[in-house]
Formats: sequence, structure tokens, C-alpha cells
Amino acid sequence: MKKHEWRETTDEGEVRLATATRHAGKWKLRSRLKSEAEWTEFPVIPLEDLRTLHDLISNKYQRQRAPYEHLLELEALIAAAEQKK
Repeated sequence: MKKHEWRETTDEGEVRLATATRHAGKWKLRSRLKSEAEWTEFPVIPLEDLRTLHDLISNKYQRQRAPYEHLLELEALIAAAEQKK
């Protein structure tokens, strides 16, 4: 299982913590605000988070810390999410 974490600031100024995991070929995302104790699991990863995760994995791939297949999987997920829009 691979785990990728990032932080971002929401429009309201709160810090949002996000964790994406890839296990058995499936990506899962959970996030929470720093002020909350409970994590929110997403059955379908939102497009904006997919793009952020793609950027994160792309940076890791350039440093040889993530395989190219993960980038291809995320690009396919982004394309599918854009078609649903």
C-alpha cells in the first residue's frame, strides 16, 4: 500500500489535510479539516483532488519515488471524471 499526504488551505482559511492511498490497484481518498477529529472518506475522488494528487505523484515520479503506472492510472481517472462533468 502506498500513501500520499498533502495539506492545502481552504477558501475559509482553514487547513485541510488529505491522504490518498493506493492498495490493490485502487485509489482511495480521505480528508479532514485540521480542527476536526474525524476523517471523511470519499467513494469517488473529486476532480480537483485528482489533479492535486496527479501533481504530487508527478513530482515524486521525477525523483524516482513513484512508478509511472501510477501517473497513467491517475490520468485515466481524471479523463473519466472530466467526461462525467
